[in-house]
Amino acid sequence: MTSETEQTGQAVYFDGTSNRKRRVALRMAAGLDIIEDGALVDTWPYDRIRRADGAHSLLRLACVSALPLARLEIEDAATAQALIPHCASLDVGRGGSAQTWRIVFWSAAAVCSIVAVVLYGIPFAADRLAPLVPMSVENRIGEAVDKQIRVMLGGKTCDGAAGRAAFAAMVGKIRQASGIAMPLDAEVLSSPVPNAFALPGGKVYLLDGLLQKARNPDEVAGVIAHELGHVHHRDNLRKIIQEGGTSFLAGLLLGDVIGATAVIFVARSVLDASYSREAEQRADAFAVETMHTLGRSAAPMGELLVRLTANDPSKYLTIIASHPLSEDRLVAMTKQDRPVTGPEILSAQEWQALKGVCKTSSERKASLSSSR
Repeated sequence: MTSETEQTGQAVYFDGTSNRKRRVALRMAAGLDIIEDGALVDTWPYDRIRRADGAHSLLRLACVSALPLARLEIEDAATAQALIPHCASLDVGRGGSAQTWRIVFWSAAAVCSIVAVVLYGIPFAADRLAPLVPMSVENRIGEAVDKQIRVMLGGKTCDGAAGRAAFAAMVGKIRQASGIAMPLDAEVLSSPVPNAFALPGGKVYLLDGLLQKARNPDEVAGVIAHELGHVHHRDNLRKIIQEGGTSFLAGLLLGDVIGATAVIFVARSVLDASYSREAEQRADAFAVETMHTLGRSAAPMGELLVRLTANDPSKYLTIIASHPLSEDRLVAMTKQDRPVTGPEILSAQEWQALKGVCKTSSERKASLSSSR
């Protein structure tokens, strides 16, 4: 018979050795007796019982003298209310609302830390690491991403021999005037997208969509010089490291930067690159200085880009897609302009050959015949 000082209730018991739910009876006597099928399973001293995390609809208990994973779950509110007064140390170590505020504080601190790393830590690391990356690694990145770029653009290399020679001559003159030491491999792709860019390692691409929009060689030369400015300052490599974050940094450290995932990521970073305003200004200044060294004007580049963005800037060059060529930038180029003193970058014949580099041989013959 149960004495007057004893109270009973029901609970679900987990013994700490398996996840099996055991329906048990509780007897509140000198300690909390756990009874299953009339047999005493365990006794939990009241001063050793602690509240465990659980749903608000039940009282979930642990015991510091029982197995670490042993739990009691009491759904009956009357049983819970009868037991709680016996357990003077029920919330010892939990801290109540203070514990909640500590959790909130440290969670907020963790979020702030992540944001700080993304906004400041990774860019800082990218700025410091980019100049330290060996050219051999940068060349491997460029070589690995080359095929992926072609797949993404859906274009093939334009094979007009005279046009290819004209473009190589243009890039060679820009390279010499700019003082870039690395060899450059120049290609024209038959993509309709008006764009031009340079890959890590010195691969220079001009897309036919931009070439057909240009009115003279100086417009194209200025854009190529701008992209080579990013190469000179290693902005493309810095951007790849920054956007790749910790995974790409780990790849650099471990020497694994040309896996399939990394190749796709780098290709997209190159095509979608949105450089900082400072990087764009440096590339602009590099292009202006290079064109002046050639004795040519940098203003045609600005005129081309403004002309391209007249309708929908989102379709065009990465150098204006995220940082539109404002009137201030065009004015700055005009103010720095100098009289043209140098020879033409391409002759009229070379320019026509470059414009037709992506045409078929029959189209080039027909164009040549019509021009006579």
